[in-house]
Amino acid sequence: MEQTPLPATREVEPTGCCPPFDPVPWQEKEFVWDNKPFVADHIISFLHMPLTLGNTVKKDAKKIARAQADSPEYLMLIDENSKWGADIYLEVTKVVPGARMTTISGAMMTKVFEGPYKNIGKWAKEMDDYVKSKGKTVEKIYFFYTTCPKCAKAYGNNYVVLFAKVS
Repeated sequence: MEQTPLPATREVEPTGCCPPFDPVPWQEKEFVWDNKPFVADHIISFLHMPLTLGNTVKKDAKKIARAQADSPEYLMLIDENSKWGADIYLEVTKVVPGARMTTISGAMMTKVFEGPYKNIGKWAKEMDDYVKSKGKTVEKIYFFYTTCPKCAKAYGNNYVVLFAKVS
């Protein structure tokens, strides 16, 4: 399967909200996680459009900062398990008091996409095809929205990394 080229990374001025994202370290990579810690939460959505994401992340980020458990990657995975809500997982370096903790283990494959959110279905199909081309099977797909819509506009790129838990 041919790799989709990514737009060239360019120097951008940080917005002060979401950090600029470099897609190269995430493109078509494989990771094995063994009890990787995350703060877990749930957001309300309407037809997959998040309604409570910002407030939920702000609330959890305060707990993470107080615990000094920030991850250098600022990794937030979203499990779009319903059109009415989604589970979110914020990577941390240690247990965060007052937060619901979980871990994720297993083999993960990543692929970076760029474009409007309406392409999510197409990207999920492309991710499934990519995983199959490597002789593996997708168990679950998580979405890593690398910036908020305002920052994506400011930076000129809307990168989304799909993480496929594979077997």
